[in-house]
Amino acid sequence: MERSEYLERIKSRMPEKRFIHTIGVMETAIQLAEKYGADMKAAETAAILHDVAKYADEEWMKTIVKEHGLDPRLLDWGPEILHGPVGAWIAENEFQIDNEDILNAIRYHTTGRANMSTLEKIIYIADMIEPNRKFDGVEKLRAKAQEDLDKAMRACIRHSLAFLVETKQPIYPVSIECYNDYYK
Repeated sequence: MERSEYLERIKSRMPEKRFIHTIGVMETAIQLAEKYGADMKAAETAAILHDVAKYADEEWMKTIVKEHGLDPRLLDWGPEILHGPVGAWIAENEFQIDNEDILNAIRYHTTGRANMSTLEKIIYIADMIEPNRKFDGVEKLRAKAQEDLDKAMRACIRHSLAFLVETKQPIYPVSIECYNDYYK
């Protein structure tokens, strides 16, 4: 499927602001893939589809988790965590994506995980640093992404967990495993 077809199909699944974010993630992911020698088409596809489930109904997502053998721990979490794994399920079942690296990049784009592939890191980082993101420290994260992918990933997961702690939100166990993988 070509870029324009993917974009047309996802546009109706999200508000305009999220669609603009998705374009920013796509452009950032392609640039990082080129810089770090990853498959640019895979980066484009994963970036376009990374938030395909972001606005899906929470109960529907939990039904997908139950009926399709996704990690049962997901049932204890809300849409912010659910949309990655359910998005991977949608990518596979509605968009016929059979590339496991693309599916994992979608699945873990919010939480990260231990032993991430280059593509997974690119999508995680691109989601955090795309040009429309505005938060304290984003410029430093963007600069790190141009210097070293692993250092950028380390800084991004640290920033993400610090935000969750500061705002007193629970941290998904896979995110802790990701953090520990970079800080052991």
